[in-house]
Amino acid sequence: MNAHIPALTGGGQVMAIVPQTFEETFRMARTVVASGLAPAALIGKLTGDDAASAVAVAIMSGAELGLKPMVSLRSFTVINGKPALYGDGLINVVRMSGKVAYLRTGCEERNGKLVGFCEAKRLDTGEEKRVEFSQDDAIRARLWDERPTVRKQVWENKERVWKDGLPNDAPWYRFPQRMLAWRAAGYCLRELFGDVLGGIRDEFEVREIAEAEEMRDITPPAAADSKPTPPKPPKPPAPPSAKTIEAEPEKPADSAEFVLGDFLDEIETALAGAKDEAEVEEIWNDFDAPAVLETEGHEDMIEAAFAIKMRRLAQLSSLNGG
Repeated sequence: MNAHIPALTGGGQVMAIVPQTFEETFRMARTVVASGLAPAALIGKLTGDDAASAVAVAIMSGAELGLKPMVSLRSFTVINGKPALYGDGLINVVRMSGKVAYLRTGCEERNGKLVGFCEAKRLDTGEEKRVEFSQDDAIRARLWDERPTVRKQVWENKERVWKDGLPNDAPWYRFPQRMLAWRAAGYCLRELFGDVLGGIRDEFEVREIAEAEEMRDITPPAAADSKPTPPKPPKPPAPPSAKTIEAEPEKPADSAEFVLGDFLDEIETALAGAKDEAEVEEIWNDFDAPAVLETEGHEDMIEAAFAIKMRRLAQLSSLNGG
C-alpha cells in the first residue's frame, strides 16, 4: 500500500526573513558566508566569523535604511572601509522610504553635449529639487573617458603583462549616460532625502574620493621663515659581510603586485555596468577570474568571484521582471 503523499498547493505570500536580534542576524550572516553568496567587496580576504561579522554589519546598516537583509547585501559595497550604495541601490532606498512624490532620472543632449539629471519631490514636505551633472562637469572632475582603447594588464601564459590597444571597459566610457544620471541622482537624493540616506554615498563617488585621498600630498608645507636644512653627508658603505647573502631579484618595471580585494572590486564595478546577460558574460570572460585567482594562489576565492557574477545576473533578472 502506497503511503499518502500530500498534494502540492499554490499561492501563499512570499515574505523575507528579517532577523530581530543580534544572534539571529549573526546566524543569518554565517549562512550567507557558508553559501558563498557574501559579496567579495564586502568580505575581501576575511573568513569564518570575521567574514560573518562584516556581513552582519552590512545587514544591520541596510536595516537602518529600511532594506531587507538580502537586499542589503545586493545594494551595499565597502570601499576603503566606507560603506556605499550602488547607483540603483541608492534610488531604491529613497523609493522605499515612502517619502517620495516622484523621482525621475535620465540623460539628455544639449548643444551636442550630454547632461544627466535627477528630479524628485518629497511627499511629506513638498520640497522638490532638480540636479544636473553634465559632460563638462565630468570632464572637469576628470571622469570623462573617450578612449576606445587603453593600456592595461592582462594574463598571458600565467603571467601579468601590459598591453596597448585593448578595449576600454571603464564605466564612464561604456555607459556615459547612465553614469551622468547616477552622479546627478547621488547629489540630488542626498540633499533632498538626507534623513533617509543618513550620509551614505553612491559607490562611484566613494571610489573617486578614495582615489583622490590616495593621490593627495599630505606632506606639511615648510614654514616660510624656516631655513632649509642642509643635507647630511652620505654614510660610507658598510664593509661586505663575510657571509654572502643572495640579493632578491628586482621586479620588472611594468609588474604590479596582485591585490585580491582590488581585483574582485574591479570585477564587481565592471559587472555593475552590464546591461544584459551577454555583457555580463563578456566582462566575466575578459577578467578570466578563475584562472587569475588560481595563478595567484587564491583558489578559495573563485566561488566568491562567481557569486559576484551571479548577483549581477540576479539583479538584471529582477529589473527585467524575470
